[in-house]
Amino acid sequence: MSEEKNITLVITRQDDPEGEAYKETFSVPYRQNMNIISALMEIRRNPVNADGKATTPVFWEMGCLEEVCGACSMVINGEPQQSCTSLVDQLEQPIHLEPMTTFPVVRDLAVDRSRMFDSLKKVKAWVPIDGTYDLGPGPRVAETKRQWAYELSKCMTCGVCLEACPNVNSKSDFIGPAPLSQVRLFNSHPTGEMNKSERLQTIMDEEGIMGCGNAQNCVEVCPKGIPLTTSLAALYRDTAVESFKSFFGSDK
Repeated sequence: MSEEKNITLVITRQDDPEGEAYKETFSVPYRQNMNIISALMEIRRNPVNADGKATTPVFWEMGCLEEVCGACSMVINGEPQQSCTSLVDQLEQPIHLEPMTTFPVVRDLAVDRSRMFDSLKKVKAWVPIDGTYDLGPGPRVAETKRQWAYELSKCMTCGVCLEACPNVNSKSDFIGPAPLSQVRLFNSHPTGEMNKSERLQTIMDEEGIMGCGNAQNCVEVCPKGIPLTTSLAALYRDTAVESFKSFFGSDK
């Protein structure tokens, strides 16, 4: 009989938001096409560390398990990514799992992404519709615009781009590339465009577009391949035009 193959995971853990972080090593049975979520579920099924000592199950978040919800984001071997699509066969051993540092840790690998959702509220990342009655069909969107707008709509607020961005940190209020890209998305919508000026005014400071250092890490790590840097470039142009309108006045 062949010897059972195991994989080793070194997990950074934290028992509560105020607790001290520590590392714990686990060894779990290997299966072909295994992803990180599968390994974590194996630890949950049998919470025993590599030293053979019983421990608490590792806590993490997950939802769809198919890279749609963005909940299972974590830092894997130093790179922020989705654990549901990170295959063990493609990772160097031992596998290091850490929570994202941009957000407050809730417990172990789970973090509080409220910072992102608060930023989306700030920039009004939605299409405003008055009333609850039937308003009829919405305005038509040109196919060329729909195609690139659809790419921007793939954002799942996973937080990976904020984790990779050096300008998003505890000493900065920069909202990050994901909320900014959503400004471009909703400003391009025929109805959402009514609030275009308001959205642009909101991001014309250090918390918004001026906080971007153009590191371009965000577009490299985005699991959906969203053209974040293209959105940022478009917003630089739009905010420049908006600033001139504010200074000189405009009847539009």
